[in-house]
Amino acid sequence: MRVPTHLPLFWTVCLINGVVFVVGALVLVLSPASVSADPVPSEIVVIVLGLTVMLLTNALLIRWALAPLQRLITRLEGIDDLAPTRLPEEGWGPVRGIAEGVNGLMARLTEERRAGDARALAAQEAERHRIAQELHDEVGQSLTVVLLGLKQLERLAPAELVPELGAVRESARAGLDDVRRVARRLRPGVLEDLGLASALAALATDFADHSAASVRRTFAPGLPALSPEAEVVVYRVAQEALTNAARHADAQAVELSLQKLGDSVVLEVRDDGRGFEGLTDGSGLMGMRERAALVRAELSVISRPRHGTTVRLKVPVGGPA
Repeated sequence: MRVPTHLPLFWTVCLINGVVFVVGALVLVLSPASVSADPVPSEIVVIVLGLTVMLLTNALLIRWALAPLQRLITRLEGIDDLAPTRLPEEGWGPVRGIAEGVNGLMARLTEERRAGDARALAAQEAERHRIAQELHDEVGQSLTVVLLGLKQLERLAPAELVPELGAVRESARAGLDDVRRVARRLRPGVLEDLGLASALAALATDFADHSAASVRRTFAPGLPALSPEAEVVVYRVAQEALTNAARHADAQAVELSLQKLGDSVVLEVRDDGRGFEGLTDGSGLMGMRERAALVRAELSVISRPRHGTTVRLKVPVGGPA
């Protein structure tokens, strides 16, 4: 039995029921079985059996017709929020129409979410840039003026005050270094000036200077160029992975690599820290997944207790931004 592909669900069920009833009527008309005005038990048994056969046949046909719809519902329940999924357009009639409609809706929602994420991340980067600029221009310059004033004051102060003024000047210098480091983390100017590899090298150096872990970095030569958006995503994912290695993993050694694999550029951050079991999407991991989805990259996090953690980002070359 082949149901027309354009038939609505209501008429599909009516058609199945109609076919069953027509076949049952033909059987009663063409078969030698008949019912008298005063039915005997044998005739009642025949009627009951016939009705039972019709009901079972009807139920089986309806179940067969609605089976694709049930499979569609099951797949809809298993859709991940962050993983774009296309439902198989199987079945016929309304079931295929529902699958096509859901696929179209999910495609539009995915594009709208990606566009919204792009706007949010662009606003976030702009805010980072503004804060970094203010730290550099206002706080940094103010601390520089304080350092120059303290240095001048040391020349005029009595000898017994020189050590204390020197200590204050060193504290101010340390504060200025902290402000500059925070500004660099907020806005990687080296990423715009010297490129992704240099920015990652500076990030690894800064990480090694301010943590107990050693960093080994490996950058393959001749890496293809990525879009500015993809470079920012790679940098931020590496930054978050290094931060997690220092803050949560208690790692002693970290490997940072960037290489070309097929038509993609692959970033890997591997540490020998404590690892974990049972991956949960915290704010850091959720942010990395959202950034990866923005440039259609694949993000994977592999970890086992006492065997470290590996964060792997695979960015397609020339992919849409």
